[in-house]
Amino acid sequence: MAEFIARFLADSGISPLILTRGYAGGDEARMLHRHLLGRPVKIGVGAKRAAVAARFFERYGYVDPSSTSKRSDGLCIEPKVGGHLSSEKIGAVILDDGMQHWSLQRDLEIVMVNGLTLWGNCHLIPRGPLREPLNALRRADVVVLHHADLVSEQNLKDIDLMLQQVNKSLPIFFTKMDPCYFFDVGNVNSRKPLRDLSNSIVLCVSAIGSSNAFVKGVEKIGAFYVDRLEFSDHHIFQAKDTEMIRRRLRELEDTFGHKPVVIVTEKDYDRDPEIFKHLDPYEVLALCSELKIIPHRECTEYGFKKLLKGDLKDELQGTDRN
Repeated sequence: MAEFIARFLADSGISPLILTRGYAGGDEARMLHRHLLGRPVKIGVGAKRAAVAARFFERYGYVDPSSTSKRSDGLCIEPKVGGHLSSEKIGAVILDDGMQHWSLQRDLEIVMVNGLTLWGNCHLIPRGPLREPLNALRRADVVVLHHADLVSEQNLKDIDLMLQQVNKSLPIFFTKMDPCYFFDVGNVNSRKPLRDLSNSIVLCVSAIGSSNAFVKGVEKIGAFYVDRLEFSDHHIFQAKDTEMIRRRLRELEDTFGHKPVVIVTEKDYDRDPEIFKHLDPYEVLALCSELKIIPHRECTEYGFKKLLKGDLKDELQGTDRN
């Protein structure tokens, strides 16, 4: 979602800064750098978000509403020269995973909810997965129900109703991860179409927060058989892990009589681009996906972008949203 918003802002003439903590050596930051290459997007990594932002403001400056131009849609933007931004001044900041970062003021609170796991057992850490009680959703401006394509219609209706009970004016958007292509871990610039996986024996290896969504996405691509091997979120793969993966691959090869293919997520690849090369001669591919908004009543991609534009318009024109 951070990438989706940054891409939209950059294409709208606004240079955004993404602030991320940089877990596991900054795997997400590396992936963002690769995906947003060529766009006027800055990525700041560090636990002290305000300090990181201050360094970027000092280096690049930030947009002064009094010196910006207005477009037909009301947004205040930096002027362009030759199709490019005339300056690298920062026009918006995207705080990745920042709902509990109370010390930083924000203009728009977007809460992502995993449609497959929701609230778990509804208990707070350490008894459950929640960082705050569910009534914290009352301070959200937008809720995004992620992996909605993997949730039944009835469950979607139940979740929608529950969210409306917490905050009846809350816009609720549905999103999914749309698989695009694979690349070989030995060559990040390679591209393999999704159809290459058809009728293959696959081992999904992941160390992410929502492995079920990853595996279900691979299953929908059309593999003959999909096995899975999961590690904790942000796990750093080591030699003993690759040996465990090799054992599972040999078991699959003995069972089916064909050499299986390993599929990993981009995040897992970016955590250590070299480790999966040690699985040779087995083929290891990274799955590239992008976030898509699923139309849901009036909550469409157009509506989401319009909401972002409206918030930026108010902020840059100095309008008090409260």
